[in-house]
Amino acid sequence: MDRTAVDSSVLRSVGYDPLARRLELEFAGGRVYAYADVPARVHRELLAAESHGRYFVRRVRGRYAYRRVR
Repeated sequence: MDRTAVDSSVLRSVGYDPLARRLELEFAGGRVYAYADVPARVHRELLAAESHGRYFVRRVRGRYAYRRVR
């Protein structure tokens, strides 16, 4: 999955697969996690957020099932 680099102290890059509704996040430490059944709106809002890390904490973490990708 292609990911977009973001300017954040928490996240390095963000990707989204609209068909699978899968959000993929690469964290500053290099770990990548895939979040399941995430609406496209959440991906758009995350990319547009003033603080990507704050958006992640408030709107993604703890709301969607996830697994480590690598």
